[in-house]
Amino acid sequence: MEAFKERVTHGYIYKGNIPAYPRPEFHVSHLKHDTNQDGLRGIRKDNGFKSPGKGSLLWWSLVVGPDEITLAEKRLLETTYPDRTEEQAQTQQSFLGKFATSQAFKKSSRQGSYRFTFPLEEVLQAFGDQVCFGAQPVMRVFRTELHKTEVMYTVLVHSPTVEHLFSDLPLLSDDPNSVCSYKDGLFIWRSEAMCEEHRYKLVQKHDEKQMEAEEVSFHKYYVWDHVGVALHVDEHVLEFDADRLRENLKFCHRAKPAINGSSFEQFDQAQEVVKELWPDCPSPLEKAE
Repeated sequence: MEAFKERVTHGYIYKGNIPAYPRPEFHVSHLKHDTNQDGLRGIRKDNGFKSPGKGSLLWWSLVVGPDEITLAEKRLLETTYPDRTEEQAQTQQSFLGKFATSQAFKKSSRQGSYRFTFPLEEVLQAFGDQVCFGAQPVMRVFRTELHKTEVMYTVLVHSPTVEHLFSDLPLLSDDPNSVCSYKDGLFIWRSEAMCEEHRYKLVQKHDEKQMEAEEVSFHKYYVWDHVGVALHVDEHVLEFDADRLRENLKFCHRAKPAINGSSFEQFDQAQEVVKELWPDCPSPLEKAE
């Protein structure tokens, strides 16, 4: 993961005058794929996912919700204060959620009104069976993209049959200092920039062995980071059962800002589209939580 480390140290992540903030470790067991109506229709037609256009990569993102935030907060406290008492642990107030303000933690979508959410292991199993011909997928550090307010780290997943195409990229390791790693069926993301807008600063009370979020007078905007997962599917369709696709589909509201060119719909319209595509499914379309 050296590539991830090197490219975020040139005045990007470590800017001065930013209030102190936590750097927790999120253990992620699910991936999400957001799309618009055209993409949804294509997925239903193919009974699966494929790379758009003439590309070879299928893109997913990490799912980091309230449960992942709660567990990350617990890990951060236990790591920072391993000798805290039971009373100190019980009186500790939740604080990490106040820092989770970037798009990486929101229910809204920047790419369309439809979200498929799958267990990570199910995606990797399908990829291994269908693209790797039963072999174990290979994971590599792909690239780091720096934008005005966003840093995206990308993990590449590919078949060992195309090893020659990516042998120059470092393998994804379980280095505890890396931004992202894979271990025991989970992606481990060590976020370096949770906040889209810094409204709080982290206060560590060493005597009480506790942490808290203290509101700051002047809110600061800076960059936020997240992890993308690119599956090298080439011309393959990553297939899933039609009922499984519908089971894992939910509606998303539009994020602000959305990605240029993305199209969105109102919930009522989305319900009709999904009903048309899965006419035998009695369950109503739900909103992403």
